[in-house]
Amino acid sequence: MTATATLTAPADSGRHTKRTERGASDEGGCTGVRIERNAEGQLIAHKDGKAVPVRVVRCFPWTAPGKFVSLRDEQDHEIALVREAAELHGASREAFEMALAEAGFVFEIERIDSATEVYEVRHWKVRTRQGERRFQTKLDEWPRELPGGGFLVRDVSGDLYCVPDPEQLDPQSRRILWALAE
Repeated sequence: MTATATLTAPADSGRHTKRTERGASDEGGCTGVRIERNAEGQLIAHKDGKAVPVRVVRCFPWTAPGKFVSLRDEQDHEIALVREAAELHGASREAFEMALAEAGFVFEIERIDSATEVYEVRHWKVRTRQGERRFQTKLDEWPRELPGGGFLVRDVSGDLYCVPDPEQLDPQSRRILWALAE
């Protein structure tokens, strides 16, 4: 089946939007972008005739991790916003979902053994559901409180660590967390 697309411009806007008829096989879906993995495994977005290496960045809310995902280039400019995976079709959707799964891994902290400052970096030693981990954060990278009451920590390499319920931590872990969260 071929895609039938029309460009529409609202009367009060100079912007054009692409609408694809139902049942069309447009690889880009509503986002106007086609996504693939190159030979090196890098995620590539094709938009407006250009191929751009991108990474997926989840937008809030954290309660809907598969929705509202920004595709960003190396300079952190948004190339496209994917409202949900269903907007994409075929190989684009498969590549997107794989990249989302890779980017979506979050370590769940069960215990904090230490968080010490050395030079301009904080060194963490924690126990997660996935095992013991050591990571570093910048001194100005504080645990962020989540809407559901937990905390999120991003390390210097971009990995995410979550404390879903601080009250479930042992007393020492809570003392360390509260000292850094305030």
